[in-house]
Amino acid sequence: MPSSVVLVTGVGGELGGRLLARLGTNPEFERVLGVDTTPPAERVLRRLGRAEFVRADIRNPLIARILEDAGVDTVVHAATTCHPAAPARRGTLKEVNVIGTMRLLAACQRSESVRKLVVKSTAAVYGAGPRSPAVFTEDSDLIPDSWDGHAKDAVEMEGYVRGLARRRPDLTITLARFANVIGPEVDTVLARYFALPVVPTVLGYDARLQLLHSSDALTVLEMATLEDKPGVFNVGSDGVLTLSQAVRRAGRIELPVPRALIPSVAKMLRGARLVDFSQDQVRLLNYGRVVDTTRLKEVFGYRPRWTTAAAFDDYVRGRGLRPVVDGEQLAAMAGRVVTAAATGQVR
Repeated sequence: MPSSVVLVTGVGGELGGRLLARLGTNPEFERVLGVDTTPPAERVLRRLGRAEFVRADIRNPLIARILEDAGVDTVVHAATTCHPAAPARRGTLKEVNVIGTMRLLAACQRSESVRKLVVKSTAAVYGAGPRSPAVFTEDSDLIPDSWDGHAKDAVEMEGYVRGLARRRPDLTITLARFANVIGPEVDTVLARYFALPVVPTVLGYDARLQLLHSSDALTVLEMATLEDKPGVFNVGSDGVLTLSQAVRRAGRIELPVPRALIPSVAKMLRGARLVDFSQDQVRLLNYGRVVDTTRLKEVFGYRPRWTTAAAFDDYVRGRGLRPVVDGEQLAAMAGRVVTAAATGQVR
């Protein structure tokens, strides 16, 4: 049954705002509402079409009134945040991720009009560690990297979604576990990390990274809204990059740091308001994470247009990143080192 009245949460963010604008220009929908405590970016507001922005907090039980008054039949929950780009108050984010999801799902359960729910989750629910499988499937255990971090919020949120599915078996529920999203416009923790002139890495580790272009993430959410795609789906691009490859492609300087010193480096980066280098993020950069996307291609029916490498290169071009050290200068420096070593000047 086609969606008619759609509500999108988290439209103050880049992905939620772009989804609202795209749905707002689709004539198939009777009405499209976007809710958040902050409005979408100005460039998004100019492209909303028939979509409407409603300033509302999903942590407030009044979200149920909005669903009822508008006769919403499809809810797209895009407000969850796993890895904030910049340092943020842990308590506030947990309230939005956990309490906000609880309130929203409770409203969906009571609503007589809601028949479909689309939830943006994260592959971070699988964690990352030395004993992790090489590739995670949708049936892999959910083991977040820490039990007090943002990935744990996603595990809790998914538990509430499963509970709703048991109580409302008539609902069509799509849960998309996104790999790390990257692109020219989105502000994510990895986008800030690879923009640092000197990129700290964990000495002795070279993690495999699987990324997802923001345009592919947007298309998956749009398809799940337009069509009934029930189930849990890993969403990631084909291929991987090692961390060292990504650093070189971005033209950054890699700074391997002993693992014992990583907390100090993380504290410095947070204190400078540059990037939220959390424990979850450190473990990802230690061990990496790759998800199997067979179900996405064969059951959901979508193959991402961007590979991991292409998505990363588009991010580099879009952000206008330039090599920190000029290639000719680097070659000259390497030549001097080789010459010095050959003549015995370096011991």
